[in-house]
Amino acid sequence: MENLLAIATQFEISEKITAVKPLGEGLINDTYKVLVEGNTEPRYVLQHINNAIFQNVDMLQDNIEKVTNHIRKKLIAKGMNDIDRHVLRFIKTKDGKNFYFDGNKYWRVMVFVSDSVTYQAVTPEYSYIAGKSFGEFEAMLSDLNEPLGEIIPDFHNIEFRLKQLRDAVTDDRVGREKEVRYYIDEIEKRAEKMTLGERLFREGKLPKRICHCDTKVNNMLFDKEGNVLCVIDLDTVMPSFVFSDYGDFLRSAANTAAEDEPDLSKIDFNMEIFKAFTKGYLEGTKDFLLPIERENLSYAAMLFPYMQAVRFLADYINGDTYYKIRYPEHNLVRTKAQWRLFECAEAKEAEMRKFI
Repeated sequence: MENLLAIATQFEISEKITAVKPLGEGLINDTYKVLVEGNTEPRYVLQHINNAIFQNVDMLQDNIEKVTNHIRKKLIAKGMNDIDRHVLRFIKTKDGKNFYFDGNKYWRVMVFVSDSVTYQAVTPEYSYIAGKSFGEFEAMLSDLNEPLGEIIPDFHNIEFRLKQLRDAVTDDRVGREKEVRYYIDEIEKRAEKMTLGERLFREGKLPKRICHCDTKVNNMLFDKEGNVLCVIDLDTVMPSFVFSDYGDFLRSAANTAAEDEPDLSKIDFNMEIFKAFTKGYLEGTKDFLLPIERENLSYAAMLFPYMQAVRFLADYINGDTYYKIRYPEHNLVRTKAQWRLFECAEAKEAEMRKFI
């Protein structure tokens, strides 16, 4: 166990630190609350940065610093009060860095946002709020001129994901290709349609924006009255198409069943969630969204279940080397579930276009 107290004292914290205790159950980063003298509530958050996933910690923290500084300036210009509750503030180390390396692990400290809560529920109400909040997050960053690095290269690049699948099919390491030939063929039938975004980008018609790239209801902090305070979990913030923030939210939120539901009859694309999120997103992005981005949002809603099916299928063919599995056919079950979700979204494409 690391000496967490010693790590916390490497940062520019003027108060006397009294304790460092676990906070929440982060899936990627280990997180701790930092208590200081005279306070019963946490004052800071200490977080271990998982550099197995985010391998370029310098780039990661530089991205976050540029984004939070830009948002902070916008909020100050608006006359916002209590700004530390509306944008994350990170504390520098005593030698002026935005992370600390203890010789083994990387660490960062941010100010704790008091009296805040997160929600897991995906309802039309919260979907509308999420759409508006993530849209406004993109809007605030639409004029950020400082370059951001691509922290996970090709994260949402469908051409790259299709290449991974085709390589897996060619290698067929564990002899599973024949078993899943139906899904390979169905994916290939739609490949040209689903690589539209990358083609539009090469033609200079579709821009890359600063996007969150992990849009979930629980990546927002709310106050006790249910108002959004700020967007959190900024590790994946990087240049991408707006399709990333829009489509990735709907992939999980509009699914009427779990990502790995074996009973395909339970899976559908929930149009009430779609409409609520879309309404909020279009309100939040109205000042910058281009017509070509807006008119292809229905494509984005289909793209993300398609892409996830491609990724699960490639991993299954490769012998389950990337995603953790609970049983031998888990990745195949995931593939079928995501493909069913894609088909349901595809069947509602005209309805989605009409609503948008």
